[in-house]
Amino acid sequence: MQETIYVEINGTVREYPEGIFLLDISKEYQKDYREDIILAFVNNRLRELQKTVYKDCKIRFVTTADDAGHKTYNRGLTLVMLKAIYSIIGSANIRKISIEYSVGNGLYCQTDTREPITKEQCLAIKEKMRNLIDRDLPITKKSVGTADAIELFNQYGMYDKERLFRYRRVSKANIYNLEGFEDYYYGYMPPSTGYLKYFDLFLYDEGLMLLLPEKNNPNVLEPFKPQEKLFRTLKEASRWSQTLEIDTVGALNDAVVDGRINDLILTQEALQEMKIGEIAEQIKLSGKKLVMVAGPSSSGKTTFSHRLSIQLKTHGLNPHPIAVDDYFVERDKTPLDEEGKPNYESLYAIDLEVFNRDMADLLQGRTVHLPSFNFKTGHREYKGNYKTLGTNDILVIEGIHGLNDKLSYSLPREKKFKIYISALTSLNIDEHNRIPTTDLRLLRRMVRDARTRGASGQKTISMWPSVRRGEEENIFPFQEDADVMFNSALIYELAILKQHAEPVLFGIDRESEEYVEAKRLLKFLDYFLGVSSEAVPQNSILKEFIGGSCFKV
Repeated sequence: MQETIYVEINGTVREYPEGIFLLDISKEYQKDYREDIILAFVNNRLRELQKTVYKDCKIRFVTTADDAGHKTYNRGLTLVMLKAIYSIIGSANIRKISIEYSVGNGLYCQTDTREPITKEQCLAIKEKMRNLIDRDLPITKKSVGTADAIELFNQYGMYDKERLFRYRRVSKANIYNLEGFEDYYYGYMPPSTGYLKYFDLFLYDEGLMLLLPEKNNPNVLEPFKPQEKLFRTLKEASRWSQTLEIDTVGALNDAVVDGRINDLILTQEALQEMKIGEIAEQIKLSGKKLVMVAGPSSSGKTTFSHRLSIQLKTHGLNPHPIAVDDYFVERDKTPLDEEGKPNYESLYAIDLEVFNRDMADLLQGRTVHLPSFNFKTGHREYKGNYKTLGTNDILVIEGIHGLNDKLSYSLPREKKFKIYISALTSLNIDEHNRIPTTDLRLLRRMVRDARTRGASGQKTISMWPSVRRGEEENIFPFQEDADVMFNSALIYELAILKQHAEPVLFGIDRESEEYVEAKRLLKFLDYFLGVSSEAVPQNSILKEFIGGSCFKV
């Protein structure tokens, strides 16, 4: 006789037969949600809708408007695209299809085929994708032994996955199947292709651009927003990774095992120093007096500014660092966000009038008494920091709003040299599983905040959505206005961050909402072999987060 279980959903307890699929329950509740239900939390554990429920529990649904649901949608659409590419082009004509990086609302895919994909073939791939979605085909999952998975990937010519799985500590791997096409993915999948209605596909550069809906409006496909400067920066980083033959986690692990990691660290650091030197030379040639440095959280802006200042000195300039944060308004005048909490990332958390007055006076040769902000008391203080610009003096202004001309509204644009900095990782897990740049920055911030502020991993994760919203509003819309983009990501750094981040993540309460994200990050770090930080130079951007920097960061 089939048992009855009691399931609490949205505050109401319902009876269901033991062994019911989450998918069947979700269909009952879909009418209550604007976006598609694509996953579910069962007693605070994230589950695919293909799973069954065998005991009393509490369920919370996840839609495509949630972060985990949005990632699942994108992952499912990637599987559909790969299935369509292999169907149209043929496996014999494909050397490698790589999911490379996000550009706006698109996902760029590098295609290494015997002949370049034509416009007609691209249209055929897109039509095949639409056919697979319209048929609402199931996406199934099976668990196989790691050794069997390695053999399977070898047969399919997915050599990055084969290399990755040589370092897997677990004995099993989950393989997804779509109408006979099998692949491995880091993360969950939708139950069927019918969930993946919104997409576009077109030729772009040397590959394909898969257009995806945005999380804040997942039922609408916005037009593609090209970001050429960002794309060129990402592509340059990818080329460098391929030159070093370290473009995936498996390749990085090989370098660790083969004893090549110290050379890799020194080579990567030398490349960054060369890039910073090139930027300093551009600034010198431009004759501009204001260097505006901006980027999202945990990009390494402070260390970059120090290293840039040193390079500027080698070009005969005398740099003066200015932190925009020193111009915060008094704490009680900080604007509030939609939840009524202080919004320290708002442009209007800065005293724009005083900042512009001081910078304009400096440019005109006047002596200015510069402030410093006391974050403990919430007051701006003046402690005798007087500054007058000489002939070779230059201001290096660092803050999240640096690229927004509203910050420096009274200063002439021709005097500003704008630099956008972000950690744009070029390392991928394998050919079909990319590493989001946000994951690298979150791990950096978690390690730094635990070390310098005593903040728990749980607190950092809970604050991250708010930080990301601030970046979307205040930084990313202005990144293409930069004169130069600097990529602060280091190919090797996740192997080092692993040792620092894992204890912080393991310290998160398993019953908390944040543990779901902690568990995902722990699984992600498990792909890496750990590396000691002893070989990391003291001036490295990484030292800003793990400690031991020669700069005051």
